[in-house]
This record gives sequence, C-alpha cells and structure tokens, in this order.
Amino acid sequence: MSDLDQVTLNAGDKSVVLPVIKPTLGNDCVDIAKLTKETGFFTYDSGFTATASCKSAITYIDGD
Repeated sequence: MSDLDQVTLNAGDKSVVLPVIKPTLGNDCVDIAKLTKETGFFTYDSGFTATASCKSAITYIDGD
C-alpha cells in the first residue's frame, strides 16, 4: 500500500492508519471500519453529506 492509498489520523495520543478506497467515479473514500477499535473515537456527519452508506460492485455506465 503506498502513502496515497492510506490516511494517518492522529486522535489525541493515538494514531491509526486507514485505507483509502478508490471509486469508479467521484471522491476517494477513507475506510474508517477500525477507527473506533483502535482509537475509541466515533465519527459524526450531521447531514450525512460526507458519508458513503455502502460499497457496491455494480459497474458505472455513462448513459450519455
């Protein structure tokens, strides 16, 4: 995994390396699955505007 494929989050005195997921279209995503286990922190996205709800293997097809 290269440095571009991961994000390091420093939370207080703890640090966690999180993998980056590359989408077919759109912004990269940070997989926070191990965040709580390794740091004790949760995430908060008040408007659910910066959170992916699932991972899909459906191929993107541009209909235009």
